[in-house]
Amino acid sequence: MLVHQILNAKDIGDIFTVPPSTSVAEAVEELSARRIGALIVSEDGSAPLGILSERDIVREIGRRGAGVLSDTVSAMMTSDLVTCAGQDSADDVMKKMTAGRFRHMPVMEGERMIGLISIGDVVKARLSELAMEKDALEGMIKGF
Repeated sequence: MLVHQILNAKDIGDIFTVPPSTSVAEAVEELSARRIGALIVSEDGSAPLGILSERDIVREIGRRGAGVLSDTVSAMMTSDLVTCAGQDSADDVMKKMTAGRFRHMPVMEGERMIGLISIGDVVKARLSELAMEKDALEGMIKGF
């Protein structure tokens, strides 16, 4: 399965971005209100500068205390983004996410972000693919 197929199966309008000047406290409110695990940091909503995840925030609160909530997201975001393209395979994306120990990946078309996929999206797609393969094999064995 390809990334663009995963995006087609979900509402790709749900790319939530914040400008780099947003406070971490405001980002936490956004994450909580939307019930999501990461925000893309972007000036214009289509060119990602970084990503801020729940894990980033929890890690910094653990290291430096609650005072980090007044920092800007640009100070805490991961700016060395690992991205994928619509033609990448779900298996390749899953390998990158597992190796990098992160759960969200921007999907790029050139310099423009066209979606965001999570490890949950990839696993769901892979499980669906495995179920179809199982059904096809059962059909062949049983003569359907």
